[in-house]
Amino acid sequence: MGAIHLKKVGLPNGEEIAYREREGGEAVVVLVHGNMTSSVHWDLVMENVSESYKVYAIDLRGFGESSYHQPITAIKDFADDVKLWVDELGLQDFALVGWSLGGTVCQQFCADYPGHCNRLFLLASGSSRGYAYYATGPDGMPDITNRLATLDDMMKDGKRNMIQEAYDTKNYDLLKQVWDMLIYQSNQPDPDRYQKYLEDMTTQRNLAECYQALNVFNISDVHNGLTEGEDKVKLIDIPVLIAWGENDIVVTKQMTEELREDFGDQAVYKELKGCGHSPLVDDLDQLLQVMEDFFAEIKSAS
Repeated sequence: MGAIHLKKVGLPNGEEIAYREREGGEAVVVLVHGNMTSSVHWDLVMENVSESYKVYAIDLRGFGESSYHQPITAIKDFADDVKLWVDELGLQDFALVGWSLGGTVCQQFCADYPGHCNRLFLLASGSSRGYAYYATGPDGMPDITNRLATLDDMMKDGKRNMIQEAYDTKNYDLLKQVWDMLIYQSNQPDPDRYQKYLEDMTTQRNLAECYQALNVFNISDVHNGLTEGEDKVKLIDIPVLIAWGENDIVVTKQMTEELREDFGDQAVYKELKGCGHSPLVDDLDQLLQVMEDFFAEIKSAS
């Protein structure tokens, strides 16, 4: 296996971005993590994906080892950081893989900055119409009659406060309960790896901002109930693969159907059997097979 190195680079906007780099061949793959995670959570993919790929995994602003000097207000802030970061590293003509929140970041990047990315792999991705955030009801469940509208609302919400308090107090037991219930469906990481993931979660400094950025994100051509669509999906003209775990209860089938509808013939769809929101852990072999098949198709066509 190629060595994995943690590196940092300063951006022109004043942020410092951390990233992991794995040695490999000439074909470049860039991995963008989801909410509550960082490049740390891509370790299994980086350790096991074919060595014909040189692999980078970024820590988005406010996650992991990256800085958080300027608060984000939209998914576009992350996408703009990714653009500055790939420019600093001189990356061009790469495959982009976005998991969950990272999928929305990658959609925004590909729409705003054509000509950099040669294919887009959306893994359990937020919809092109965003991820609606509903207030936490008295029973602890989302109240789908009460969609939150502002960051101020988000800062007061019960679910957000529970997770934030777990971060602040390093309550790894609570975070593990949440992940066991919502994320891992078939498998769990080994204990040492799981502990590393839990510790990494608490480095996030923008939980409410991410919830709100997802809530208002909309690059489709329809209104999402909160914001008008920017109609930018049509600007993404590279091959796209939408992969969704059949047991995912975080990103729903409905959200995935929205993605499929908005991308239309531009995208291929793969349902990952036996997987929840983290195919990386639930069935790594299946995920790698789908990823590498998609990358190889493009490589052979170019």
